[in-house]
Amino acid sequence: MTGRRTGRPARGPAGRLLAPSVLGRRVPLPLVAWLALVWVTLWGEVSPGNVLGGVAAGAVVTWLLPLPVLDPGIRVRPLALVRFLLTFAWDMASSTARVVFYVFRPGPPPVRLVRVRLRTSSEAMTVLVMTALSNVPGSLVVEVYFPERCLMLHVLGVSGDAEDVAAAVRADVAAMESRVVAAFGTRADREELDRG
Repeated sequence: MTGRRTGRPARGPAGRLLAPSVLGRRVPLPLVAWLALVWVTLWGEVSPGNVLGGVAAGAVVTWLLPLPVLDPGIRVRPLALVRFLLTFAWDMASSTARVVFYVFRPGPPPVRLVRVRLRTSSEAMTVLVMTALSNVPGSLVVEVYFPERCLMLHVLGVSGDAEDVAAAVRADVAAMESRVVAAFGTRADREELDRG
């Protein structure tokens, strides 16, 4: 750790801010601050004694019971997130209109099962893509094949030749996957998508 040489607080894995070493063990400052806030809230009164007591309790708890460093593999990129949310809102609106049309139209709606292969191997990105797809009306993830990176989608309201429908659904899923990885993926996830 270079924190001692530069005079800046040291950072642990995933860039977490760490307090100076106490008996060879570092404690994460944001967690200490959060525990101090909980402490003051439980006491119901903001006073110097309660704040200092909360900081002391938080420091002792995080020092005695260190949490493992977990990296969920998700990074938020604000501009890409805005683009994803705007496109997702449009997908929701247009898909809702299509489903409503087929609900009031006489006869059975066109339904297809389409197998789609994802380009990402990240489980976090796969789960986010599955969640996004399942929240769009008219599409539902029926099965997931993690080793093959494949999803089985139930698609409602897309008519046409079976091959054309499958190609259109795969193109839509690939576009959504690109937006999800751009908004939430790590650099490795984005590079993998560019290679794939």
